[in-house]
Amino acid sequence: MPDFDLFIGNKNYSSWSFRPWIALRHKQIAFREHLVPFDFKNGNPDFAAFSPSMKVPVLKDGDLTVWDSLAILEYAAERHPEAGLWPVATETRAFARAISAEMHSGFAALRSACPMNMRRRSDKLDVSKAVRKDVARIVAIWSECLEKSGGPFLFGDFTIADAMYAPVVSRFATYRLSDDPVVRRYHEAMTGTEAWQAWQTDAVNEPWIVEEEEV
Repeated sequence: MPDFDLFIGNKNYSSWSFRPWIALRHKQIAFREHLVPFDFKNGNPDFAAFSPSMKVPVLKDGDLTVWDSLAILEYAAERHPEAGLWPVATETRAFARAISAEMHSGFAALRSACPMNMRRRSDKLDVSKAVRKDVARIVAIWSECLEKSGGPFLFGDFTIADAMYAPVVSRFATYRLSDDPVVRRYHEAMTGTEAWQAWQTDAVNEPWIVEEEEV
């Protein structure tokens, strides 16, 4: 019987929902999925029934409500230490937390110009200098991590860090933001997982079109 209820938005667009979903699914942590689509300009008023922030994702564990992707992932790691959602070694875990936090709070130019859209045809997008700077930083992070760990994921096994960067893997492919071999290697590892493929199948078959998310 699943412990968790996970409330998410549209799979095609909701990058923040994707993060905890792919981690829980890949690590085989049982949860009940509740998809509440946002096809309104500012979300969905129905979010008020379960989300203190009026945003998704939200995780419920009995009477406890946890919102924000990274907070949900941290909570799942504490509740399921056996899943290995963070690296075991203290220094490696600290580094994984640092790059996860950087993803959580940074890369605003990339996120604004290149929203996640799994249904969009892959095509090179002419982007700003600020976006190119974000892309270069992300490629540097992935390169350092994969060189140290040997892959296939950033720290060898799949961790919260991979969940945090999963939507960026999608964005890089959709908008053809980099042809670096490291990007191709990491893209193959992430998209080869059952969890990614299950999410993407649902995403491309969704009926909702949110004009604000289309580029």
